[in-house]
Amino acid sequence: MADQGAKKSNAKGGGKKKEVKKETGLGLSKKKDENFGEWYSEAMDDCNMGDYAKIKKMKIKNCYFPLFVSPGVLEREKDHIEGFAPEVAWVTKSGKSDLEVPIAIRPTSETVMYPYFAKWIRGHRDLPLKLNQWCNVVRWEFSNPTPFIRSREFLWQEGHTAFATKAEAAEEVLEILELYRRIYEEYLAVPVVKGKKSENEKFAGGLYTTSVEAFIPNTGRGVQGATSHCLGQNFAKMFEINFENENREKGMVWQNSWAYSTRTKLKMDFCAGTLCFASGKPAKKWTYWGRSY
Repeated sequence: MADQGAKKSNAKGGGKKKEVKKETGLGLSKKKDENFGEWYSEAMDDCNMGDYAKIKKMKIKNCYFPLFVSPGVLEREKDHIEGFAPEVAWVTKSGKSDLEVPIAIRPTSETVMYPYFAKWIRGHRDLPLKLNQWCNVVRWEFSNPTPFIRSREFLWQEGHTAFATKAEAAEEVLEILELYRRIYEEYLAVPVVKGKKSENEKFAGGLYTTSVEAFIPNTGRGVQGATSHCLGQNFAKMFEINFENENREKGMVWQNSWAYSTRTKLKMDFCAGTLCFASGKPAKKWTYWGRSY
């Protein structure tokens, strides 16, 4: 009787046990067609877009500023313009007519953005101010451009921030530098060295510059990967970016700027792991300064 009952039970169930799918936690819980915003955010986190998530956690807002810069604004910071003078491209004509005042194409965006910082920052509650933009810049300092190495126009991400204290600015400089290191080493498999630039190599008009540097085994040379600058208070002085602190005392902000460009692709092509950096021979694993990859 028991056997007959089992047979009847199997007959009703088609002879097969129903499979229950196990939840692995690897899929997305949000559906694209139901809530695109939440789905996109979850997808970014799920595919381990650490740099994207990190920027969000740092409360940095995206923005966009104009491509063209007037001479008066560009020349307000003397050390800055002297450092970039050979690289600045100028628009001198409109159609066939000469412009009365030529207009510069931004080589970087400090002088474009900071007049607005002066308008937006009034008190300590306006700080920190953290902005980031993806944009094209033009630098015309050489005669023979090479794709991804020295191109006159390139796309980059540039961040610009303002703080009430030097300590806050210094902390962010290193935080951004570590973020750039992670992008190179954890996402592109390109080992880099973090460090501080010399006075001659620092950003024009800044207090000091830090960078991540990669090594090109075929040439034996280093190549700059990304930079994180502490601008100090020099630009704040020139553009009058002042604020009132909690004690109603007037002070100047401390500023940073940092950038990472599409030239990164070149570093990945030059440095990625088809060679052992120590010997120059093909290898499944490669080493760099005693570290294995």
